[in-house]
Amino acid sequence: MAVVEVTVDNFEEEVLKEKNLVLVDFWASWCGPCKSLSPVVEELADQLTQVKVCKVNVDEQSELAQKFRVMSIPTLMVFRDGNVDQTSIGLKSKSGILELLSQ
Repeated sequence: MAVVEVTVDNFEEEVLKEKNLVLVDFWASWCGPCKSLSPVVEELADQLTQVKVCKVNVDEQSELAQKFRVMSIPTLMVFRDGNVDQTSIGLKSKSGILELLSQ
């Protein structure tokens, strides 16, 4: 499944109403660690059929970043049943993200 770009307009539909787990990557184009994390997130999106993977550009979607108190990027959030279940701040390995999703 491809990574879904999420905005304030489609966040509720794509993330909050989703029945499966949702991994949301809060990122910015100028962020070095975000650039390093991006291929890992895209690879997971292709591999994980039971997890929806979404990305939020914090510069373009500052309202969402504020709503979820994203102060540092990259920030990964795992949503379960419309609620934040897990949060990870900073660069994470593929195995670390898989562990985050399995908690």
